Amino acid sequence: MYDVIVVGARAAGSPAAMLFARAGYRVLLVERARFPRDTLSTLYLHQPGVAMLDRWGVLPEVVATGCPPIGRVRYTTRGLTLEGCSWPVGGHRHTYAPRRHLLDSVLADAAVRAGAEFRDDCTVTGLVFDEGAVTGARMSSGTAGELVERAALVVGADGMRSTVAAAVDASLVVEDPTLTCVYYTYWADLPATFELYDVPGHWVGLVPTNDDATLIAAYRPQAEFGRVRSDALQSFLTGIEQTSPEVRERMAAGRRIGRMLGTGDQRNFFRRAAGPGWALIGDAGHHKDSITAHGITDAFTQAQLLADCVGEDLHDPQRLQAALDRFATRRTELLLPEYRNTLATAKLDPPAHRMQMLQAIATSEELTDRFFSTWSGACPVDEFVTPELLDLVEAQEVMAHNP
Repeated sequence: MYDVIVVGARAAGSPAAMLFARAGYRVLLVERARFPRDTLSTLYLHQPGVAMLDRWGVLPEVVATGCPPIGRVRYTTRGLTLEGCSWPVGGHRHTYAPRRHLLDSVLADAAVRAGAEFRDDCTVTGLVFDEGAVTGARMSSGTAGELVERAALVVGADGMRSTVAAAVDASLVVEDPTLTCVYYTYWADLPATFELYDVPGHWVGLVPTNDDATLIAAYRPQAEFGRVRSDALQSFLTGIEQTSPEVRERMAAGRRIGRMLGTGDQRNFFRRAAGPGWALIGDAGHHKDSITAHGITDAFTQAQLLADCVGEDLHDPQRLQAALDRFATRRTELLLPEYRNTLATAKLDPPAHRMQMLQAIATSEELTDRFFSTWSGACPVDEFVTPELLDLVEAQEVMAHNP
């Protein structure tokens, strides 16, 4: 009998297992893949994510993987370039983008050190119910065969196609259409910072990662996925050329060192977050387009939030349910603003009036950093527009009409 079973050991599951184990609970962490193993990811950690790694005491291990610190963001749109950096969070202004087989292993190891039992190569096939409440999980392992494990709380951190979510029939409480498809690969001999480029119908991102490699991702409208998939590499290169000839030229001096990876299944939703004896975190409970690279940071946020809400209330059913209800409400409150911002970006069709605001932002280093702080989550989106910014936009409009 365990206190908590966490299904999925990646960016949401391992931190949750670690936090529950540190709180003194008996925790079982299961993962269907055999670690270490890569997964589709934009890799990037925003400043709040770095701060949480530091709070948990695992940031030094992430840095020790060799992923370079990232101290600048460069964003180019329609010939205008903004360069700066988000405000610091928890004293951290530099960010990182570790490869997932490294990051996920660091997090799983931290969970084990905290006291969690970890079983990889172990697949959850279903849940156990008692009078409508989840009381355990059925699982299959190549070494132990099929078995049932019991727990007061089962946490689904098993991705967008979550087995746990399906078993509890977690309904969608927010859902929007899929907007983009993406292909990415790794490039050598391509020095970069965190770089973003867009033109209508295209979005390209560069992220430096381990082994002096740079991840390059190219986004297109979801409606083009069939054509893009038919010749992924050529579509990828053509899209970059159309978005930023300068990046394509830099790529020509380097070389591709990974295969093409991609997806046309970037769903946008919030599922019901919790119920009797169960909770969903990470992509299992909330998924959005990867274009703003918030998946890992959001996963960390949900793991910490769930552990904080449950606290010492795990073994009192009424108090546990109240804690899970608090988690569900707070999760949506925290993540919905960035969800809406991400959907706006993923339309790949920035409104013309936005350029006037960006031109005003570009005149001020402080406003540029504030702008990037809205991307990282250090500055709430609804606090971005200031009287100073409105005055600058008005001045830009005057200059446009009186050249």
